[in-house]
Amino acid sequence: MDTLLIITILIVFFALAFDFINGFHDTANAIATSVSTKALKPRHAIILAAVMNFVGAMTFTGVAKTITKDIVDPFTLPNGSIVIMAALISAIIWNLVTWYFGIPSSSSHALIGSIAGAAIAAAGFSSIKWTGFLKIIEALILSPILAFGVGYLVYTIIKIVFKNNNLTKTNKQFRRIQILTAAVQSYAHGTNDAQKAMGIITLALIANGYTESTDIQLWVQVSCALAMGLGTSIGGWKIIKTVGGKIMKIRPINGVAADLTGAAIIFGATLIHLPVSTTHVISSSILGVGSAHRIKGVKWGTAQRMIITWFITLPISATVAGLIYYILNFIF
Repeated sequence: MDTLLIITILIVFFALAFDFINGFHDTANAIATSVSTKALKPRHAIILAAVMNFVGAMTFTGVAKTITKDIVDPFTLPNGSIVIMAALISAIIWNLVTWYFGIPSSSSHALIGSIAGAAIAAAGFSSIKWTGFLKIIEALILSPILAFGVGYLVYTIIKIVFKNNNLTKTNKQFRRIQILTAAVQSYAHGTNDAQKAMGIITLALIANGYTESTDIQLWVQVSCALAMGLGTSIGGWKIIKTVGGKIMKIRPINGVAADLTGAAIIFGATLIHLPVSTTHVISSSILGVGSAHRIKGVKWGTAQRMIITWFITLPISATVAGLIYYILNFIF
């Protein structure tokens, strides 16, 4: 078995491992509100999320194509296979570190930062397709801001519409609705997040000469969807506790507003083929809803820690990926 094939197999393995970790790291965000309000039992929420993530991942491929061709040129990237492997290892390390400490960081930031860092280490800043890269960064920055604003607006509207209703009865009704919104948000998550690993595998196949098309092959789509679904089934209790309780005390009516907002922003990004951080979007929608409900009820200390993590993820993952690239380049 030649070295190139071994490296390609390793990249596929690491890409699926990234998707698996993404499943229990990021999907926890999608079901955190429904678990914290007891709309769904944890086991039922995880099964629901796993199924809807798989379905979502099998529905679209536009984001995967963006990852494949808009950050670096897969047809001209020098040492492309080593760059991709370094990026995956770096992103996995960051995801595991932040998962261990229960910090809802961005897998998208980690992966995209890692690709850029490894590519720069291999071929300098000219290896980055800056137009596409900056478009992705803009989406990553603007999406949580938009989620905060939409979350604030959606909850304000709900609050006005149901202001004369009995609070207990209203929350009971919204607890049922939240089962649906949790499913929709998990589906939206699958349409965006699972595609990132699909794009990475396709990038590797092109760089190593196993395909000349940026189209996502069916086996790539199915394997990534399965990896994310399995990861989701493991659960991410540390992240659920942070998102579901440490940002604000969530009631069913808050949860529905946050879920609808998160799903709308994520799915909207999928339709225009842009990767966004589901962690950023969902957490920001909760912050927006919390601010509309009672600004003092938001635990801004937790929010501050999350925001700091969001800002440092991209440069740290890029630096780590660059170092890993040099190590792998020496080994191979």
